[in-house]
Amino acid sequence: MFNAKAYSAVSATSPLASTTIPRREPTERDVQIEILFCGICHSDLHSVRNEWNSTMPTVYPIVPGHEIVGRVTKVGSAVTAFKPGDLAGVGCLVDSDHTCPNCQDNLEQLCANSAFTYNSPDKHLGGVTYGGYSESIVVDERFVLHIPANLDMAGVAPLLCAGITTYSPIRRWGDIKGKKVGVAGLGGLGHMGVKFARAFGAHVVVITTSSKKKDDALRLGAHEVIVSTQAEEMQQHAGSFDFILDTIAADHDINAYLNLLGRDGNLTLVGAPEKPLAVSAFALLFGRRSLSGSIIGGIKETQEMLDFCGTHNITSDVEVIPIQKVNDAYERLLKSDVKYRFSIDMATLKSE
Repeated sequence: MFNAKAYSAVSATSPLASTTIPRREPTERDVQIEILFCGICHSDLHSVRNEWNSTMPTVYPIVPGHEIVGRVTKVGSAVTAFKPGDLAGVGCLVDSDHTCPNCQDNLEQLCANSAFTYNSPDKHLGGVTYGGYSESIVVDERFVLHIPANLDMAGVAPLLCAGITTYSPIRRWGDIKGKKVGVAGLGGLGHMGVKFARAFGAHVVVITTSSKKKDDALRLGAHEVIVSTQAEEMQQHAGSFDFILDTIAADHDINAYLNLLGRDGNLTLVGAPEKPLAVSAFALLFGRRSLSGSIIGGIKETQEMLDFCGTHNITSDVEVIPIQKVNDAYERLLKSDVKYRFSIDMATLKSE
């Protein structure tokens, strides 16, 4: 065991602050990584402030962060896929049972016994797992990802959550080349959905409540923009979409978006509104439409996504911050005051 510098919160009302945490010495199957950048996900904020107490209560102290990129510094004796010096990434998962049907189908994110990068039981050291707001991390080789060397590392970090969250449902829906694909919401998830849909050859339409986002949506790759508060614009596109990726985390009228779908069209939720959404049966029955959900992706698919990003030069649009600004970033995140993700330069932790 060794100690690593990190930032943690000790209660739901405490700011994140400098600390040290234990890390295990690499076992024969482990990879030790010096963390270079760690993205900030909205779920970090929810967890730090214990806002998901009813389903995933936070154990304090908490070290958040599951959008991790870094460089391998040490590997266990049985590790074959990585060597010191390699670029590596870690996403939302660090373990699973490896034997259930979901794991056998490379869907570790659906494993009932999966372990998250932070706030899950730590079978090695006891207590809970600690995340990427740290100078280093030790992870089972099976949950470590290869990072394309041609990409900007700060922009890669959010791909480990926001990237795979949007890539997976688009990929699963099928060949979208030439199809009309909508992305509802243009934030941390939505801007990645636009990039992926465009790279897959779709006709991409951003659906947003804000007319001020039109220019940025077009810059990111959208062909058209619909302002959802304009009833006439929504009506013009009714029944015309093949697929809609709904990234909206706030309460919204899901039926207005379902009515945009054509026959056999699908809307997939990746945003997580706090309150249940009221779904009209008729919005689904007419047109034989479907509504589904998706959460991140398995390790194999996440690697596929990263390789796709390397080929198409896709990264997240990020604002790089020092770790000392993380509490300010959380407050700005609540106001959607970032385009489009924060990425922490973990080299700044060395000065603590």
